[in-house]
Amino acid sequence: MALETTESIWHNGRLIAWEKAQIHVMSHVVHYGSSVFEGLRCYAQPQGAGVFRLEEHMQRLLDSAKIYRMPVPYTLEELCSAVVDVVEANGVAPCYIRPIAFRGYGEIGVNPLRAPVEVYIANFPWGKYIPGTVGADVCISSWNRLAPNTMPSLAKSGANYMNSQLIRMEAEINGYSEGIALDVNGYLSEGSGENVFVVRGGVLYTPPLANSALSGITRSSVITIAKELGIPVVEQTLPRELLYICDEAFFSGTAAEVTHLRSVDRVLVGDGTIGPVTAAIHEEFFGIVNGTRPDRYEWLTPVKVPVAEAVGV
Repeated sequence: MALETTESIWHNGRLIAWEKAQIHVMSHVVHYGSSVFEGLRCYAQPQGAGVFRLEEHMQRLLDSAKIYRMPVPYTLEELCSAVVDVVEANGVAPCYIRPIAFRGYGEIGVNPLRAPVEVYIANFPWGKYIPGTVGADVCISSWNRLAPNTMPSLAKSGANYMNSQLIRMEAEINGYSEGIALDVNGYLSEGSGENVFVVRGGVLYTPPLANSALSGITRSSVITIAKELGIPVVEQTLPRELLYICDEAFFSGTAAEVTHLRSVDRVLVGDGTIGPVTAAIHEEFFGIVNGTRPDRYEWLTPVKVPVAEAVGV
């Protein structure tokens, strides 16, 4: 998924040219992974485009920064406005949006408190994250998610994604689309960049956040949709083997959206096709974000991008 450049990137309150968005090699983030970030999607709508759950994503960015004692010099409202500004300035939708705050150039050493905080927001075209069209073939990773009280799993930090990289690389090398990590006690946690849902007996299960899972925005959207559809939702600790005997399973996330799992460790999930619960949630989710169903939860923030660009191929 090679990057497609756009014209501008938002940096500390102003738009700069894409090629000017550079940092010094001695910036703190390069040496110590001191960054927090977000991933959002802007979807094509019949009459324009809309950013999905903008405020919730930017609040999570601020929450991640707070956990790491990183003072972001912008309010929630300013960050939300900045996202809209950069999408409209580049005129690219649908697109992926990447806000990031990090410790920049100042002092060397583990202590980050004297390094300045830089904030950038970029957007660019980005398609399907999980490869394939008939469901994902995934594996249980040999790498565990972070143990409690080591690094904060509720923070979406760059350093945490070194763990994710190990999970994803192992999966790809062994011929899988993605890997699922267990927590330190051997219970289901999440994928390298996705939350996990399992269906058994008509009930939708997902691991609680205490199992070292990120508080996913799409995860919460899936739970909201499921409850409205009358599907029972249970957040509880789940054993690995449930993935082998469940009726359905799927990933959720900004990048993965709602992607059903065809197999886990070469064991078919159900009959390998998308199941009725997953299909109902998938249909409702994409209906809302693509504008074919009402945005009854007010999840979409409109952006002024020409309709021809927003819905064109």
